[in-house]
Amino acid sequence: MQTIQSYFSLVKFSHTIFALPFAAIGFVIGLHALPSEHFDAMLIIWVMLCMVTARNAAMAFNRWADKDIDALNPRTKLREIPAGVIHARHALIFVATNAVLFVLSASQINPLCFALSPLALAIVLGYSYTKRFSWLCHLILGLGLSLAPLGAYLAVKGSFDGLPLLYSVAVLTWVAGFDIIYALQDIQFDQDQQLHSIPARFGLKGANLISLALHVICAVCILYATYLLHVRYGLSGGIYIGCLLFVVMLIMQQIIVFKGDLSKINLAFFTANGIASLALAIGTVIDFYF
Repeated sequence: MQTIQSYFSLVKFSHTIFALPFAAIGFVIGLHALPSEHFDAMLIIWVMLCMVTARNAAMAFNRWADKDIDALNPRTKLREIPAGVIHARHALIFVATNAVLFVLSASQINPLCFALSPLALAIVLGYSYTKRFSWLCHLILGLGLSLAPLGAYLAVKGSFDGLPLLYSVAVLTWVAGFDIIYALQDIQFDQDQQLHSIPARFGLKGANLISLALHVICAVCILYATYLLHVRYGLSGGIYIGCLLFVVMLIMQQIIVFKGDLSKINLAFFTANGIASLALAIGTVIDFYF
């Protein structure tokens, strides 16, 4: 049991809540884009497996790739690999297992998802090395999570569409914005170790402004996507409440950070983002089905 809990902690399994609601939005939109809506329980299972295994592989690989860096950082030295709770070799086996399960799950969905699965893996795994050479690492992380709504839509529809792509842009800028906030904790460490991040490159004020700009773009995308849902499917009520709550959570994050109280970063990062994504997804599903 302790080993299972250690691996759950390694991949921060509870944080799956960030992208999973957006996958639900992409899935539901895909269902209603079909000529005749149908419910495929197995398809939901395969999409869920893709989401979980891709994220498990990405997070575990990130912890493995950063094990030596984490050991030097007082904030991260007690993570599972540097602390010796999980052996580095076992973490790599866990990564490989989840990567294989991801590709196999994608192969059960449709040929397009199967063909794109190696590219998706390359993005989510490749992110782990970007901090070594580019402060654009936050955007690469956002790109990885932005695959959730588009991937779920492709799983159902088998083709691209502008609406789920709009949600993907929203996720990219949302995640990049709050990852910049999270990285504020390591400004000095990143500079000392010659690691690249927006806070290390542009300082506290510059990072706050860039995070704000990204979240403004995110809010515009969410608002426009909500409008398109209203126009295309006649939805109202739930989508607007969810949209409003999402934007309020974005504003709350920015207020916390601009006050300069870094001790509340975990509140901005975990609580606000979990509430935001859930509210948006629940509002959308309610409007489509209730």
